[in-house]
Amino acid sequence: MIRFTTQPRRMTGAKYLISIGIFCVILFWFLGGLSSISKTTSEQELESLKQAVIRSSVQCYALEGFYPESLEYLEDHYGLTYDDDKYVVSYEVTASNLMPSIDVFALNETEVDFNEE
Repeated sequence: MIRFTTQPRRMTGAKYLISIGIFCVILFWFLGGLSSISKTTSEQELESLKQAVIRSSVQCYALEGFYPESLEYLEDHYGLTYDDDKYVVSYEVTASNLMPSIDVFALNETEVDFNEE
């Protein structure tokens, strides 16, 4: 008596395709989420660097009575550091008693470096 034995189930081709399709949808949804997180993190890094440059220049003004004339002054005297291969900081001074214009831009990794020879 073999009443309680069952035959192994076999997946048909359609069931395989449905499984693969569901897996692909979940994979693309996951990768889209990672891309969104990466973009948000990059934007926060830019804003954080801009705020660091502003804080350093205001601290210089509070302690020394003038805004620094260059970004290098902030790097040398106030410990400002950043990855210059990843970011470009525009620091334009109009006068020693006026807040400089500060902008931060991200460099893309795909851009050509014209300084290399």
